[in-house]
Amino acid sequence: MAVRQTKTETSKTKKSGGALKKGGSIIEPYTQGVKDQDTGTKYSDLQNISKSSLQRIEINQLPKECPDFRTPGITKDSLIMGWLIEFIETALKKGEITENHLLPRKDDIAKYLGVSVGTVQNAIRLVEDEGHVESKQRIGTLVRDASNSEHRMRKLTSKRDQAVVAVKRLIVERGFKPGESLPSAREIATLIGSAPNTTRLALEFLANQGTLKSRGTRGNKANWEMVQMPELTEQDKVTAIESETLIDQLERDLKDLIQAQFEVGDKLPSNLELSSTLKVSIKTVHDAMKRLADQGIINSKRGRYGTYVLRKPDTSKLYKAGEDDIFVPAQEASFYNYEKVEGHLKLLIKENYKVGDKMPSMGQLADQLDVSSNTIRKALQNLAKHNYVTFTRGRYGGTFVQEIPEVKDAKAYAWVSINPETVRTYRSTTKEQPAN
Repeated sequence: MAVRQTKTETSKTKKSGGALKKGGSIIEPYTQGVKDQDTGTKYSDLQNISKSSLQRIEINQLPKECPDFRTPGITKDSLIMGWLIEFIETALKKGEITENHLLPRKDDIAKYLGVSVGTVQNAIRLVEDEGHVESKQRIGTLVRDASNSEHRMRKLTSKRDQAVVAVKRLIVERGFKPGESLPSAREIATLIGSAPNTTRLALEFLANQGTLKSRGTRGNKANWEMVQMPELTEQDKVTAIESETLIDQLERDLKDLIQAQFEVGDKLPSNLELSSTLKVSIKTVHDAMKRLADQGIINSKRGRYGTYVLRKPDTSKLYKAGEDDIFVPAQEASFYNYEKVEGHLKLLIKENYKVGDKMPSMGQLADQLDVSSNTIRKALQNLAKHNYVTFTRGRYGGTFVQEIPEVKDAKAYAWVSINPETVRTYRSTTKEQPAN
């Protein structure tokens, strides 16, 4: 099926009047129908599917008999996986549902079964591994016939997939043998550098593949036992953790986008615009933008300020013009409240306290600075991360000074917040003035 390219443009704050184009080479990886290199099967194209045209399975269509979560040795998500697969296969055979039917919403399934949404989400991921459903952001989870290979969707490597390969490599490199116990999921997570829940999902996947089996124990105990040695492909051996996640690809594509279509000082489209254009969730955009901010490529602030380009991805030179110093350094242009309070608390500690002194309560500090207790709490938490303060509980507990922070002398205008558009106007006015 040919992919329809849309030519709608999104406005962008840029002097040259350029625009962010949809359907261009930057977002091509998300929307173009491509073929699987191994099987030659063309991936399904959901860009042309309207969510409003899809029919959702009602919650009352699900089996009345729910899984027995008291079954020993089997996790809840594995039980839900089997329950959903049996329902889908039976309903497809009877003609009660067809492919492209949407599963009920995850929160509805969770409420129906009396489990958490996270458990349902993990179960659906396992069902997807078996080919019975396909999930697509901003659309939902669609029913698939597992015997039909024509409806495979293009998916980038997930963190779970990376963890699966990492666990396989760990087993091979450590020389675990069939029948031998593996470390706990939390220990394995530390060894492979993955999140505990992601690691648990990887172990569940390997258990479903017959590589491992669960002993049904809980907590930090050795819950997994080797059944057979996992097979590592040549690609697994070479590219295990270097596989690209959706955030990795989006980070790269955003860099290409900034390099090609934006100049230093330009304002980027909102995360919502980028999300719609690039066909990913807002959270994925947010995570990728945070990476760019950490690298000093962009500067994101709330409200009317938006996100501005500080430097081109292929250079290390930060955006800094002389006239900006009249107002405020670019990185300090629009501090959040807690950032301002954090700076004030550092100065307060330096001038009024010694190591071991107890600070006023959060409520008292909130009254003194005329901010909310939550703002004080967030500022103190940041100070605690840098070991400036420590918290203790109990009758004689509170916030205690652990280290005196070094505070640079702040200029009188350090907290002035200037709209970037005002800076632009100032620049243009200055350039137009004739020299004396």
